[in-house]
Formats: sequence, structure tokens, C-alpha cells
Amino acid sequence: MKTENIRNVVILGHKGSGKTTLVESLAFTSKLIPEKGSIEAKNTLSDYTSDEQKRGSSIQTSIIPLEYDGYRVNLIDVPGNDDFVGEAIGVTGVVKGAILVIDASVGVQVGTIKHYNMLKKKGIPTFIFVNKMDKEDVDFELILEEIRSELGKEVISFCYPLGHEHNFDGFANAVDLKAHIYNGKECVEAEIYPDKRAKILELNNTIVEEVAKTDDALLEKFFNGEQFSQEEIRSSLRKGVLSGELTPLIVGSASKNIGSQTLLNMLISYLPSPSDLKPLEATDEEGKEITVPTSVDAPLSAYVFKTVVDPYVGVINIVKVCSGTLKVGDEVFVNDGVQKIGALSSMCGKKMTAINELIAGDIGAITKLDKVITGNTLSSPKNIVKYKPVKYPTAVIFKAIVLKNKNDENKLGPALAKIQLENPEFEIRRNNETKQLLVGGVSDSYLAYVIEKLKNLYKIDLVTEQPKIVYRESIKVTGEGDGRYIKQSGGSGFYGVVKMRFEPAKENEFAEEVFGGAVPKNYFPAVEKGFFEALNSGLLAGFPVIGVKGVLVDGKYHPVDSNEQAFKMAGILAFKDAYMKCKPIILEPIVRIFVNIESKFTGNVLSDLNSRRAKIQNIEEKDHNIQEIEALIPEAEIIDYATQLKSLTQASGFFNREFYGYEEIPEYLKDAVIRDNKLI
Repeated sequence: MKTENIRNVVILGHKGSGKTTLVESLAFTSKLIPEKGSIEAKNTLSDYTSDEQKRGSSIQTSIIPLEYDGYRVNLIDVPGNDDFVGEAIGVTGVVKGAILVIDASVGVQVGTIKHYNMLKKKGIPTFIFVNKMDKEDVDFELILEEIRSELGKEVISFCYPLGHEHNFDGFANAVDLKAHIYNGKECVEAEIYPDKRAKILELNNTIVEEVAKTDDALLEKFFNGEQFSQEEIRSSLRKGVLSGELTPLIVGSASKNIGSQTLLNMLISYLPSPSDLKPLEATDEEGKEITVPTSVDAPLSAYVFKTVVDPYVGVINIVKVCSGTLKVGDEVFVNDGVQKIGALSSMCGKKMTAINELIAGDIGAITKLDKVITGNTLSSPKNIVKYKPVKYPTAVIFKAIVLKNKNDENKLGPALAKIQLENPEFEIRRNNETKQLLVGGVSDSYLAYVIEKLKNLYKIDLVTEQPKIVYRESIKVTGEGDGRYIKQSGGSGFYGVVKMRFEPAKENEFAEEVFGGAVPKNYFPAVEKGFFEALNSGLLAGFPVIGVKGVLVDGKYHPVDSNEQAFKMAGILAFKDAYMKCKPIILEPIVRIFVNIESKFTGNVLSDLNSRRAKIQNIEEKDHNIQEIEALIPEAEIIDYATQLKSLTQASGFFNREFYGYEEIPEYLKDAVIRDNKLI
């Protein structure tokens, strides 16, 4: 196989659009399998895990390589469910071809728009496959109008459905003017129905017009009424598809294999091979930006875009070879060290077949690498390069895990680590202040899936609870306090007396302004240690105290009884004496959020954010009628925001979050926070 004969194609679509069935149809058409599996029979190539078979939908990425007409088409089936959006994000970083599947009986759905916008943003040439055209009451003209309205005028139908008395039984290819009719077993070439010929010619003329726009010479030829050759049409359409100016639409029925062969042919004809792509951006060993050509003649480099944990095989790293050739026995540089490639495999769903090498542009799997994760780069030790890792969405909703059985503690850590290996957007936090173990994800239903996996697969008995908000305390005004720690009961005692000033500051710090040796310098560190220890627990609700400068101004010592312990305790007592004089306040954690929504939902979303005490920082217009709202909002107000945002935006909105800082909580909420958190 040569690099120029490889096509890497991701299959996307709203949940239930028929992606997995289309994969089966394409696999059958290419003769990869003798007969198709089905979701109902739980025997499809790509939905092979027990979780997927139970749910009846994809939850992880599957690689299905097809050999067809001298080409290799690596189909990558990713989940349509928003809960597993990280799978799509990871894959779209390494492919340059996509099939967007639409259910003809439903039309454009939320997931359709999200996926199409993502593909356009990343510049991935895309085919739209309108599936399930054999369903009752499907109106193609209405569907086409909706698709062009919702996705863009660049969508051009390359096919037109055919059928007697409104029963779909095939289609006409508007590019080569050939009909493909389903005879009950397969699609065969046939004559275009006379009553549809005018419509097909109209579509063909539209395509020819698009071809003419790609080249001045062709435009002149078009205006002169000259015919284009099939090669001129094909090469010009390919140019339009690669540039994103054209999005071909094909109709069919994956369950009946209608349209599958035409789709395969068009993928090969119009999508780029890896060698067609411009050089990839990377950095060299010194961090300098470089470009890497996708060529077998270039030094080796490969990118890990997916990691799978198999109970029998162990950790499987799925890679795309970006340049050179990866061979069994090769030494590769990864994660600041050199490792040896012990085993290479091609993957077809769950089946792994041992191979000796992978060439530039191809996709395969590596096992038995140490501590290699998604986002890592493998390269030649003599020519070290690094590709920028894909940016995954941040966890936006968290749950605290509580074990019912303490004996499960040893199992929990390794289980969570395996889940995180497979899902980079999954987050694990251990909050030492609240003593909670938190797990985070992109949605409540995603976390529910993780919890079920922990229970069913790893046999861990647990429940969940809401995460506790980690507040802070601080002071608003300057105040002074005295600390006296004097204990004498015969023999060596304790004697430490200090006077300290406490004032608001940007961060916690200690200083001294002692004159005349009132406190010997060797006791300054002990006073400082006491001050910082006192900051661990404020007197309002026991939260850590931030933003305080403690200044030692005076004191007394005893030549015999003074020691470090006495001055440390004096520092603590001085802080406690002054604290309530300094008008202490409660600070709440603030997060910065970036909310992406369709413009039509802006009013409702802004209204909801205002009710959550958010401060809007910016509203930016994005492509495809999307707006991004940047806001600062108290963490306590977004515990349930992921669920609420879906409700406000018909499941189309999403957001990312990052910690911003702490701000004073409103006075009307202060007493409730102190009351509810006094025991923490």
C-alpha cells in the first residue's frame, strides 16, 4: 500500500442516524465481511464492547480498514452521543475526510449541526450521506432545503432519489448521469426514470456550474456552451471538496446497501490522500517550530490519538504515522526517553492482526509501550519532533465518590486511572480540605456511565454525592493582636510574647519591624511558622485564610524559658486575637466559563447566567451563527449548569471552564455558608 492510496475517514452523525449500519454496509460492499451484522443482533464490527451492545449505540472510537479497488479506506466510527464528544475531537485531529450521516426520516438534528461545524472549523472535506431514504413519507426536496439552510449553501446534491409511486428504490448519480436501482438484493446500473431525467439534468447543470467556478479556463468554456470531460469534472469537483467550497450530498439506505458503492468510489475520487496534505506543524527537540511532510522518505513520526485499555491485551495506543515508516523493533523517542516497538497491529473493531510496519498516513495500534498516553508523539531518536496535542473539552460537572466498602479502596485508584487513559476529558480530583474524591466529565449522563462502569466492570460498590464548595476566608481592614504564651511550672517553661499587625494583601506573607531586640532574630522563623499555621483555619467557618500580611512589630522574651515552640504559639494567638477586629469575610471560588450557543438562544442563556450571579466579560461572534459568551461565575452556581444549558439550548449548547480566583460572597449569603460549612 502506498501513502497516496490511503484515505482516513471519520464517520459522524447524530445518535441513531445509522453510522454503525453504514460501516457494516461499506465493509460488506468492499468484501471485508461476507455478511452484515446488525445492532439488534449485537454483532457489528464497530460496536463490539458489551456496554455498546447493551446500549445499542457507540461509546468509543472504532477503526475499520477497508481494502477497495487498490485503496485502503480507514473508516473511523465515533459515537454520535454528546456524552462522548471527546472521541470525535480526538479523531478529527488526525483525519482529512469525513462522512456526516443524516437520518432522512428525521432531518437535521442538534448533533448534525455540531459535528458539521466542527468539521468546517477544522477544514475537513466532508460528504453528507442522507440515510434511511427508504423510510415512509420521506420528502427529499424538504430535507435538501433544510440541510442547505442549516448547514450552508456549499452542500450540493450529487445524487437524486428514484422510486416508483414515492417508494425509494435507488438514485441517479448527477455527476455521471447513471442510475443505480435496488433489485431486492443489490444495486445495479439502470436507466434513469424518464420522469426524473429533467431533474437529474438540472442537478448536473448545477454541478457543472460549480466546476466552472474553480478555473477561469473552464468558466470561459462553460459560457461558450462547450461540454466538460468527465476528468475535468472530477478533478474540479475534487478541488472544490478539498477547499471546503463543496460538500457533496449522497442519498441511500445503509440497511439495503443502497449508495454504499457510490460513496466508496467518491471517497477515493474526491478526498485527499495523506500525501496530498500540506506539511504538518510540529516542534523540534529545541522547541523550534517546523513542518513535517507526510512522506515515507521523511524521518519517522507518529501521533497517539486514542488509547484503549483491554482486559487481556492491556494498554493499546492507536497511532497515525505522520511521516516515515514505523516498524517492529524500531526504537522511538517518546516522553523524554527511548522505547522499543515490540508489537504492531492493524485494528478492525476488536480484532487485532499482527503486522510488521505502518507507512506514513496509515493507522494502526501499538501495545506494550510504557506510560504512553493520548496526545504523545513518537519519533526517531535521531530526529525528535513533537506534535501539538489535541485540546479536549474541560470537565464541567463533578460528583463525589463515596465507597460503601473500604476494601474497594485498592481497586478504585487503578480503575479510575484506566478510565482516564481512555477518556482524556475525564478528570479526577482529590480535595484534601473537604476529604472528597471528585470525578468530572462533560455531562451528568456521562458521569452516570462512568459510575455504572465502576460498579459493573470493576465491581466497586459506591454511591455519589454533590461536591462541597471550597471557600476561603480573608480580612478587609488592618488590625493588631497580642499573643502571650507563658507557662512556668518549675524547670524549663515556655515564654513568648508578640505583638503583630495583620493587613490585607495580594497573597499571604510575613514580615517583621522589630526594633531594639525585643524579640531575638532567631525566633522570627518560629513566629512566622505560627502565623502560617493559623492561616489554615479562619475563625468564621474554619476555611483557610488568604490575602493576609502578618507583621511582627514587638514582643518580649525570657532568657531561660523562651524557645521556638513558645513563639510559634504566640504567633497563633496573636492572629486569633486580631482576626475579628480585621472584619473577616468569606470568599467563594469563581470560575471563568466559555459558553458556546446558537445565536437564537443568547437571550435565554444570558438571562439564566444573570440569575446565577454571573459577570459577563465578552460575547464573541463565531462561525456558523454561533456565539461564545465569556463570563465569571461563582462555582456554587454552576454545579448543575451543564444540565440546565442543555435544557435552554435544546441540547446544542456546551461550555468549558477554568478556575479564575476568589471573590467576596454577598452579605445575604454569608450566614448560610457559615452555617452549612461550620463542621468542615
